[in-house]
Amino acid sequence: MQNQSLDKRSIIGFVLISLILTGWILWMSTTQRQVNAPVEKQATKKSVPSSAQEAKKKVAGTISGGNGSIAEDFIRIETDVLRIMISTKGGSIARWELKNYTSWHDKTYPGVPVQLIYRGQREATITYVNNDGKKVDTKSMHFAFTNDKRSYTLKGNESITISAIHELAPGSAIVKTFTISGNSYACRTEVELRNMEQFMPQRTYDLIWKGGVKFQEQNSVDESNTAIALTSVNGTIDEFDATEYAQPTSVQSAGEIDYVATRTKYFVAAIIPEKKDANGMAFMEGIKEGAANEGHIEKYSLAYRNRYKGGVQKDAFTIFIGPQIYDTLQAYGLEKTINFGTFYGVKWLVAPIGEYVILPTLSFLHTFIANYGIVIILFSFLMKIVLQPFSASQMKSMQKMKAVQPLLQKVQEKYKDDRTMLSQETMKIYSEYGINPAGGCLPMIMQMPILISLWSVLSSWMDIRHQHFFGWISDLSAPDVILDLGFKLPLFQVDKLSGLALLMGLAMFIQQKMTITDPNQKSMVYIMPIMFTFMFSGFPSGLNVYYFVFTILGIIQQVWITKFSKNKITLEDLKRAPKKEGWFAQRMRMAQEIAQQQQQAKASGGNKRTPIGNSLPKKKK
Repeated sequence: MQNQSLDKRSIIGFVLISLILTGWILWMSTTQRQVNAPVEKQATKKSVPSSAQEAKKKVAGTISGGNGSIAEDFIRIETDVLRIMISTKGGSIARWELKNYTSWHDKTYPGVPVQLIYRGQREATITYVNNDGKKVDTKSMHFAFTNDKRSYTLKGNESITISAIHELAPGSAIVKTFTISGNSYACRTEVELRNMEQFMPQRTYDLIWKGGVKFQEQNSVDESNTAIALTSVNGTIDEFDATEYAQPTSVQSAGEIDYVATRTKYFVAAIIPEKKDANGMAFMEGIKEGAANEGHIEKYSLAYRNRYKGGVQKDAFTIFIGPQIYDTLQAYGLEKTINFGTFYGVKWLVAPIGEYVILPTLSFLHTFIANYGIVIILFSFLMKIVLQPFSASQMKSMQKMKAVQPLLQKVQEKYKDDRTMLSQETMKIYSEYGINPAGGCLPMIMQMPILISLWSVLSSWMDIRHQHFFGWISDLSAPDVILDLGFKLPLFQVDKLSGLALLMGLAMFIQQKMTITDPNQKSMVYIMPIMFTFMFSGFPSGLNVYYFVFTILGIIQQVWITKFSKNKITLEDLKRAPKKEGWFAQRMRMAQEIAQQQQQAKASGGNKRTPIGNSLPKKKK
């Protein structure tokens, strides 16, 4: 590397930056965390007392079919926001439909109301280990409703309690109750155990959410990339992401469990125990399955373990199943289930920006502006103002490089056959005029936490889901497709071209054309816009609206500085300005001095090498 010309270093630098940006965006959309599953100990088998055997014979008939089975029955509840079905099959939740939201739709498919429970699945059942050491799922048990009616309609703050009971033996029973309100996405669930000691030798049971949250979006891969299970334990979030196809893996968390939850791109289901246990336990299990059109689906099962002390015991939980709206989730302590961004597993640097700055600002702007597309455009202006110091520093660095470009071209011509001298003379120019070769990159790096958080917020912001902007942009949460390529590009994994991404690519081409003056870097004028056009074609149009407007504002700023600003930097200005050697420039100079000393030692005919430590420049007093 020491023998290469600086111009080649610059080209390599730009290429590396492009690859880093590409890798980062692809990583942000595909990164997944693999967690090894702990192996739970198999319960020890015990002999079943004769009294328990007789009791089991008296258990009411199951509803799995066959002779003597009992038909499944339902209670239907309609509220202001939900349509719910409670089943006698395990005293469970069979349907949870969100009236105000629809699944994905386009011109040919209008969509249907969001139903978050998979067909045939029964949720909020309990499991326990019996005397034979086998796990019993109450989904196979028939519960009898105590309510007379089979249909209820609730308005506003009205509420109803649905009760179901399964008697295993005289005096031994499981009672499930669901309290549902007219304006809530949550229900209070109570599990009452009556004298279950003979059936629960381990004195524990699990409240489970078995089938995850049903996918609702057209792009199952995109939705899977955001699907995850998580547990809040001792105030810390433990995340779990399934990575293996058709191979269920599981993890467990121990401590004071605040909640255990699973989310997709826009919806979340959570179990929240009302009484906290310092020795609580929660379990998460996930599996990845193939789907149509080369897609895949991730499903997560949740379980919260309770201790049964014997006799009659009641345990209460809140089960939330609804949209990822910050204020709604915050009321239940679930706001951390929203993805506000992470960078290589580090959230503290990124997530607070999205949670406390970006999302509140967008929500505040919407109180005055109804159209979310215009909200995003106005937000782009605000972000340009906030990031002005970084932009100004980047522009100033570009101006400096442009001012010394004629000098660099002369040096390149003079020492085109001597790479060592070319590098040394180039460094002299940089040192004489106080130029940091990395000055244009550092402001961009400083903006990365903001851009990552913004990407996360706009990619999963519930408010822009299915929101029309104008013209062909019918859904700000989905790509604005104008052309179907008919095949997937290998690197970018996109098969459709976005109109906004194309406009952004053209704007970026204009911007690159204005800023890149070095003939050796002309290829970047074409490479970057093409790369970003395809890369952003798979992004939500709301995100592309922001980047397009932000790029246009950058062009306007560049035109102003180039054409109209009176404060143009000249070589004389650079000479007069005080020189401050930055970290990057210092390391470059040190590398050059070490290379020069080693060359001199080699030229002297000896094999001795100057110790690197002795070649380092001493600090000036």
